Amino acid sequence: MTKLTVHFISSDGEQTVSAEASEGDDLLTVAQIHVQPLEGTCEGQMACSTCHVIVEAADFDKLPDATEMEEDMLDLAAGARRTSRLACQITLTAELDGLTVHMPIESRNMQIL
Repeated sequence: MTKLTVHFISSDGEQTVSAEASEGDDLLTVAQIHVQPLEGTCEGQMACSTCHVIVEAADFDKLPDATEMEEDMLDLAAGARRTSRLACQITLTAELDGLTVHMPIESRNMQIL
């Protein structure tokens, strides 16, 4: 299996965590293993936006397009930007080696419990 590196930048831009991952891993799982502040309340079922990340502009076009359902969840994400994505929907590939994502300042859990 191909090993990849993913860079997580804190919401204040002060810290970067570089994490090793494997091709086929989803970004949410990698983030949680490396103690990043992504809740993932719905456990990757795309029923919340608590795994919202902001993808570095240079990496954004390497990602497949978001589905309509993901776009709907991103509409509910706090601080969403043009390069926002849900980490649960990003499957790592060799092309994404070196992917850089920024943690949002806040998250909003829109899931009804």
